[in-house]
Amino acid sequence: MRRTLILFSASILALAGCSTSNPGTPSPANNTSSQTTSPSSSDEVPGPGVPKVEGPIDTTRFKQAPCDTLTATQVRALFGEDVTPKSDLAAPAGPACNWDSSAVYGAHIGVVFSTVTNLGLTGYYRAKGTNYPFFRELAAVGGYPAVAYDSVGDRSSKGACDIAVGTSDRETVAIAIQQSNDKIGEKDACESARDVAASVIGNLRGGK
Repeated sequence: MRRTLILFSASILALAGCSTSNPGTPSPANNTSSQTTSPSSSDEVPGPGVPKVEGPIDTTRFKQAPCDTLTATQVRALFGEDVTPKSDLAAPAGPACNWDSSAVYGAHIGVVFSTVTNLGLTGYYRAKGTNYPFFRELAAVGGYPAVAYDSVGDRSSKGACDIAVGTSDRETVAIAIQQSNDKIGEKDACESARDVAASVIGNLRGGK
């Protein structure tokens, strides 16, 4: 599943190309006029058309232990077997955890807390149609806004989908799934990813 992991990371890192900020210039110390520096519009969240995140989630603990975003019972239900998670706190896109099944060919789940920008879902919306040729708004996950996205196009027909859920106006948790070969086509891959996200959000909110 290395290709899936590469595409997942590349899609998140693509945010960097759409999230530049232009901080204001501070006034000289000897300037007697009163000047204030207002935040650049590029830093404002949520941006136009981006849903606001009500009830932000504190994800600090999970960023230090990203594999706790799914319980062993949930993983077993998803894969039909016990799967050993692989944590990577230094992943390029942010703290991440990946689950791959050796028994269920092709099946993969990845979760990452993006550190690429501090714009939350606003960064994803800005990348719509450019860095993200595939972009789809999804029904909220446990009350939290979600989108499906991809830097290479719609891969849902191949059983793959990446989604991001806003945990606050400035932070997201991203979930990538690859359906097992025998499950491709049975259910929309982005809806399957949303199902996994529901478990993740439930755990982040303290439902473990």
